[in-house]
Amino acid sequence: MADPARAAKMADRIKVIVAKTLERGLKDPRLGFVTITDVRVTGDLQHASIFYTVYGDEQERADSAAALKSATGMLRSEVGKNITARLTPSLEFIADALPENAKMLEGLLAEARARDEAVESQARTASYAGEADPYVKPRVISEDDED
Repeated sequence: MADPARAAKMADRIKVIVAKTLERGLKDPRLGFVTITDVRVTGDLQHASIFYTVYGDEQERADSAAALKSATGMLRSEVGKNITARLTPSLEFIADALPENAKMLEGLLAEARARDEAVESQARTASYAGEADPYVKPRVISEDDED
C-alpha cells in the first residue's frame, strides 16, 4: 500500500500530463472539447481512473469517448515517460456526470424558489385563525381596582 499523499501527488501529475497531451498531442478528429475533471489512483499505484467531461451533445460525447479509448495506449506511454514510478499505472477513462448533476441541482433549486414564492404569497393574504396575539397578558392593576 502506497502513501495516500504519494497517490494524490501522482493523480495530480497524471491529470496534468493527460490534459497537456490531449491539448497538444492527440490529432483525432473525433475528439471534442474534453476537460479532465479528476484523477483517482488506487492505493497500490497500479490503476488510474480519469474522469472527463465533453462539451457538446450526445454524439460528440460518444465520439470523444471512442477517441479516448483508442488513444489510451499512447496516453499511458506519455504518463510513463513523465512520472517517476517503477510501474506505469493503467488508465481508464470515465465520463463524469458533472453536467447532468449540475442540471439536476439547478432544477431542484428552481423548484425550491417557486415553492418559497408560493408560500410567501399565501402568507401575505393569510389571516390569524384566532386572535393576533393568543398569549395571555398579565393583568394591569389600575387605581380604581385597588379600592
